[in-house]
This record gives sequence, C-alpha cells and structure tokens, in this order.
Amino acid sequence: RQQKWKSSVSTQPKMPPCDFVPEKYKSYPYERMQKIREQNISPSLRTYYKKPLLLHQGHMQWLFDYEGQRYLDLFAGIVTVSVGHCHPKVTMATQKQLARLWHTTNIYMHPSIQEYAEKLTSLLPDPLKVVYLTNSGSEANDLAMFMARLYTRNFDLISFRGAYHGGSPYTLGLTSLGFYKHGVANGFGCSTTMLPDVFRGPWGGSHCRDSPVQTVRKCSCSEGVCHANDQYIEQFKDTLNTSVPKTIAGFIAEPIQGVNGAVQYPRSFLKEAYRLVRERGGVCISDEVQTGFGRTGSHFWGFQTHDVVPDIVTLAKGIGNGFPMAAVVTTKEIASSLAQTPHFNTFGGSPLACVVGAAVLDAIEEDGLQKNSEDVGTYMLLELAKLRDKFEIVGDVRGKGLMIGVEMVTDKDSRHPLPAEEINWIWEDCKDMGVLIGRGGLYGQTFRIKPPMCITKKDVDFAVEVFHSALQRHVERAA
Repeated sequence: RQQKWKSSVSTQPKMPPCDFVPEKYKSYPYERMQKIREQNISPSLRTYYKKPLLLHQGHMQWLFDYEGQRYLDLFAGIVTVSVGHCHPKVTMATQKQLARLWHTTNIYMHPSIQEYAEKLTSLLPDPLKVVYLTNSGSEANDLAMFMARLYTRNFDLISFRGAYHGGSPYTLGLTSLGFYKHGVANGFGCSTTMLPDVFRGPWGGSHCRDSPVQTVRKCSCSEGVCHANDQYIEQFKDTLNTSVPKTIAGFIAEPIQGVNGAVQYPRSFLKEAYRLVRERGGVCISDEVQTGFGRTGSHFWGFQTHDVVPDIVTLAKGIGNGFPMAAVVTTKEIASSLAQTPHFNTFGGSPLACVVGAAVLDAIEEDGLQKNSEDVGTYMLLELAKLRDKFEIVGDVRGKGLMIGVEMVTDKDSRHPLPAEEINWIWEDCKDMGVLIGRGGLYGQTFRIKPPMCITKKDVDFAVEVFHSALQRHVERAA
C-alpha cells in the first residue's frame, strides 16, 4: 500500500528508548489466531486496523506484538490503563491477594472492601460518601439510572446527543450515537438534548471551553459573557419544556465526552443545567468513566472542572488499570433508596478488585500522575495545535490533561468530516510508525488520544512527529 507513492518524508521518526525486554512469544502462529477468531469469537467484537494487531505483552506506556514490535500506546485499552501496563506496584499487590483470597461475595466482610471504600470516598466531596462496586461502566451507569428513578420516584432521564454511557439494554437508552444502537426497543423514558459542542454545534467561539486550545471559531463575547452557552442553555430548557414531564428522574453527562471524541461544552453549561434539573426534582449524574482519576490534570474528577457537585458519580475504566471493576458513588439518602429490597452483585467489590483499586490510587499519588497528566497533556495539546495551524484537514484540537481529541475535516470553513477512507490512511500510517491512537466521533472523524497517564514529553515529541509525518504523507498522497 505504501509503495504506491513516493514521500518526501525521508526519515522515520525515532521512537524513544525503552530498556524493557519482552518475553518471547510462544503461542499459536498469527494465521491460526486469526482463524480461531473468525470461527469461535463473536463477530460483534470488531478489531482495529486492516491487519489486526496481535499484542502479547505490555510495560507502562508500551505494548509489544507477537513479533516483538514495540508501540507507544496512546489509547490505553480505550482509556482504561490509567497508571501503565503491568504497573509493578499494582501487579505486586494483585499477586499477593491472588494467593490469599479471591472471592467471598458481599454476604461476608473482607478487609479490602472497607479499606478501599474509605480510600476512594475520601477523594470525593461531601455528601458523596457511599459506594456500590460493580464490574463495568455499563453496569455502573445502569445502576445509577435505577437509583435515580427509585430515589426520585420519577422516570424520565436526559442525556446529551453524542453521549456514550454503555451498551447494556438499559444504558443504550442514554447512549446517543447511532453506531451503537441495535434495532430493538430501548430507551423508554430516556430523552436526548442538544450537545453543546462549541466546535461542531451551531454556536461556539474563541473563549468557550476549559482547554489550553480554543476553537478556530471567532466570537465577540466580552469578559464573563458566553453567547454560545446562553443559546445551548435555551435548547436545554426547550427539552425540559417539551420532551419530559414536569418532574424528572435526572440528567447524566460526561464532563468531557469520550467516545464522541473529547467533546467539550461551554465552561458554565453544566452548572446551569444542574440547577435546572434539580428544580424539576431530578438528580445529576456525572459519568466519570473516562475523565476520572486525575486524567484531566487540573482536578482529580472531571466534574470539579465544572465547579459542580453531582448527586451520583459513576466510575470505571481507569479505576482498575485494566482489571474489570467499576463503582457508583452517591449520597446516603440516594443509596438508601436501593436498600428497600436487596440488590446483589456477585463479583462487585471482590477482594481482588478492591486490592487492585487501592493499588491504583496509591500509584496515581506516588507517581504524581495527575500532575503529569496536566503537564504532559498541556504540552501535547499545544504541540498538536501547531499541526492544526499548519494543516487544513486538522479542524480542531481540544481537551484537558491527557483527554485529547483531534477532529479531522475536509476544510476548516465547512467543518465537514474528513472521509473515513482518508482517516484510515493517516491512522494506519501512525500505527506503522509505532503509535496507537483511538477513533471516535459520530463519523469516526476524531482521533482520540488518551494514553496511560505515565507518558513523558519525549513520548509526546515522538507521537507528534509521527502524526506530522502521517499528515504530510496524506497531503502528498492527495495531491
């Protein structure tokens, strides 16, 4: 594929050194793995890239394939590897617990669930002090929906268009990306509202979002005024007045949208939306599945960047650095509404999960990963913004900390999404040069950069150089 055109990019960007030596791959040959996948693994589980990667080992920000090729992982197992692949501290804590006790269920006490609950809730503001542990983000959001309805005795829930809150039959009602919808009844009692997207939406300007990089759109707002925010709030009020009853169960939002490509709202939008929801008797749910645990850099939780305190917080992904665990944290009052009847989760809060979760919190603190997210993430955003200024097809660079989106367009004026085929070329080129990035957005037009929080500025230099080369090649290919 790459021989068809001659590129002026003569030198391959040089990957930073890594002294870790992976073990030799000893499993089936690649072709056999592919055959088994075709025959025995559900086709709904799709893979990335034309020739899917067969990965065999990980170390911090690095992944190694079956041939020993090394890759810089900028997607972290879909924003899940928070402190680094096989982080020694987390690995050691897990190994110790594996030999001690795996499973009891919550009908007995074991030390680690109390220890972890205390540690986790100490990081959240009052009155968010009661935790229910589950195994996945879909499960956590499912339970948050259930709690909101039980507590308020109302039924209707509101989410943003473009939101992803899970793939279970219940949460699919809140998930508002057609790509993930199945043609069966779902979403009874769920309404969506206009996404306050200051880049792609009808309104947006040059000061709207909490990011080191603003949109290329201009506005004439004076200090402390945001016309875009006012317009989007009017749309939110319109939803409240037309699509739902006068009392509602609640509203759920990610502080920065994840699957939709790191979409950010005007700074004060959530604060006003929360007030409007509470006036209608609803609770406010913050989905921190991707933004939690220091990833946004300036704060430990995404909701703190909006100066709000939600009634329910859902956590997953980075909570366990790749171990299946998740949580719903809420107030005593809301938690007690679930206690009228037993609600049981067999694996939630297992001895193993709680030890992993506690080790992840220790690693974030001891390795200074929240600060690293802020420093390295800001550096990366500013470097990527230089590429936006240089290439017409880079429409928007946005995000906060190590939660970054790069939206690709045909041109900056129309903001039309770059066709999938062209995105694929750039994406495959990055992979071939040793950098793995994610994809998102309604049209798959946004590159998602959400690496393990341990990456360095040297890694960023390499990644940006690779992205630059891939863009340059694309421009030449198109010409």
